Amino acid sequence: MVKNSFISVFSQKKKEENPGSVEFQVFRFTNKIRRLTSHLKLHKKDYLSQRGLRKILGKRQRLLAYLSKKNRVRYKELIGQLNIRETKTR
Repeated sequence: MVKNSFISVFSQKKKEENPGSVEFQVFRFTNKIRRLTSHLKLHKKDYLSQRGLRKILGKRQRLLAYLSKKNRVRYKELIGQLNIRETKTR
């Protein structure tokens, strides 16, 4: 599926699969966010899913902030690949 294709892209770059990497975690959170967003378009009063979405958004934001401080090139490449906008960090 989509996860396997993403793993193959990163494994070609790094010659190993690392599902614990920051990039892979951000990718998984992005997929969950997109799935929950489409779910919430249909079910507007699903407050538990809204809370879960906010928690996942916060986790992804913290990972992206970490990555932008650690390696700005990898950060720019990742947000370009995932087609997510750059957020301002402190």
